[in-house]
Amino acid sequence: MHSSVQENLATVKQKLRDYEIRYHRPINSVSLLAVTKHQPIEKITAAIEANQFEFGENYLQEALPKIEYFADKNIIWHFIGPIQSNKTKKIAECFSWVHTVSDSKIAQRLNDQRPADLPELNICIQVNVSEEDTKSGINLSEIENLAKFCITLPRLKLRGLMTIPAPTDNLASARAELHKLQIAYGSLIKKGFPLDTLSMGMTDDMEAAVAEKSTIVRIGTAIFGARI
Repeated sequence: MHSSVQENLATVKQKLRDYEIRYHRPINSVSLLAVTKHQPIEKITAAIEANQFEFGENYLQEALPKIEYFADKNIIWHFIGPIQSNKTKKIAECFSWVHTVSDSKIAQRLNDQRPADLPELNICIQVNVSEEDTKSGINLSEIENLAKFCITLPRLKLRGLMTIPAPTDNLASARAELHKLQIAYGSLIKKGFPLDTLSMGMTDDMEAAVAEKSTIVRIGTAIFGARI
């Protein structure tokens, strides 16, 4: 089990480097977030032993025991799932990043509940680029207003934008969806927002994401295999 996780991790990292070269991105400009939803402690341990230190979790109740178990490992934990109001306190206390902020109420709660002795909570605004009814996130037209609100909150640090587009096997189609977020991101930077993060790309659309200037890809299955 350990060797397969480590081999998979090496394969994914090599693919990232290959895509950076193919699409004229600076080497190591795309960081890898290992998604550990429904994955056991042993597989996370194997990834840590292979020098992977940033992990993403979708569900708070599943994440908390893992965060406690690895408390001495200097792990950077990212929350990448839907946020319920009654979960914001623990999210604000236990994570370094939240990728899925999609309304001002949640942003305000995360700000108010972020402990004063911790650094600012890094956040991304989740955008529903495919406008799917089943997906979380705001529409492209709503990004700027939420961004303006988020940068007023002293315990949050707005880092950028995140999306989960509609699945497709077609590289051109995947790029077209992700390109919408790249354009929105560039527009905010031109308007003076100090952003540095485009969180987009998963196991099936990693190449499209690198091509469209993603800075963080969120990979689970390709590293850890099927979820338990």
